[in-house]
Amino acid sequence: MSSTLIRRLLLSALVICLLGAGIWWAKRPKPIPVLVTEIDQGRVESSIANTRAGTVEACMRTKLSATMGGRIERLAVKEGDKVQKGQLLMKLWNDDQQAQSTLAMAQVETARKRVAEACTVAANAEREAERQTALFKQGFVSGSRDEQARAEAQARRAGCDAAKADVAQTQARVNATRVEQSRTVLYAPFAGTVAKIVGEVGEYSTPSPPGVPTPPAIDLIDDTCLYVRAPMDEVDAPKITAGQTVRISFDALPKQSFPGKVKRVAPYVSAVEKQARTVDIEAILDITDKAPPRLLVGYSADVEVVLAVRDKVVRVPTSALQEGGRVLVAGTDGMLQQRAVKTGLANWEFTEVLEGLAAGDKVVTSLEREGVKAGAAFVVDDKSKK
Repeated sequence: MSSTLIRRLLLSALVICLLGAGIWWAKRPKPIPVLVTEIDQGRVESSIANTRAGTVEACMRTKLSATMGGRIERLAVKEGDKVQKGQLLMKLWNDDQQAQSTLAMAQVETARKRVAEACTVAANAEREAERQTALFKQGFVSGSRDEQARAEAQARRAGCDAAKADVAQTQARVNATRVEQSRTVLYAPFAGTVAKIVGEVGEYSTPSPPGVPTPPAIDLIDDTCLYVRAPMDEVDAPKITAGQTVRISFDALPKQSFPGKVKRVAPYVSAVEKQARTVDIEAILDITDKAPPRLLVGYSADVEVVLAVRDKVVRVPTSALQEGGRVLVAGTDGMLQQRAVKTGLANWEFTEVLEGLAAGDKVVTSLEREGVKAGAAFVVDDKSKK
């Protein structure tokens, strides 16, 4: 075989090899960009959170209505006013009751004057009876005259006592009219803020009959003492006790959380139709330098109860865990490797690793991306956490 033919065959073989390599290179699986996080040591907490949004509540809040209906004669406050305990809030028209009270007080005064008259006469009759008794003993008057004088004195004394009873009766009538008048006025039972007023001067205010919900005339809140009420799943309720640490966040204050404590756990389960059974807890904010700005009653809030804490442990992002306690590790050979891990405490952000990973390992957190699986080639996405 000539040298020219050999060179041609070698050249053809080289071209075929290059074409094959080019085809393989073009059809090879492309590395998948993945997000990775480097394993470190830090704090891991076990916590539970409310199932539905909680609410900021006032320690004291009352919805006031007069105990009887009537036309509003005076509104002594406006919505948003700060009031003191015992301050007048609202008064209904009660001129008729005031007239009855005036009449009753006049009757008391008349009865007292009758007491003075009757008791003076009784005292004179008693003194006369004593004189008649002395004269009878000396033989100057008859026994019948003595008995008549003593009977007269007893009758006059009874009249005095009856007059005193009339005073007590008329005074009781005055007290009754005052009670009736108290049913037409509203006073603040504690210092607070007037949140809402239902009704205007001249309108008719009606109390709530039994079983018929009627808006209260005045809604009064004490916004100097606030707490958060939040529903927790009944399954988590046995894990919660008063005094546990919580983190409280508010929709009105995004990206912030504030420390607090569990104040109270409800002693019963709330069963609301078409909703999961829950147990309400009450949480209060700690007094710290990180206290939130002024909160409003009714703000929605979330409460995260911290059950356990471990510091300086190997931890993995919870989003990197697969079913069965496995993770995908970014291998040094450019391939993804599956590894089983043993876990401990966990929350939505981090999970404690007891076995299977060490600080410095890199795990994949973008498990939702197509093609991310063990054995796949990868490249690290620039957005990965260091």
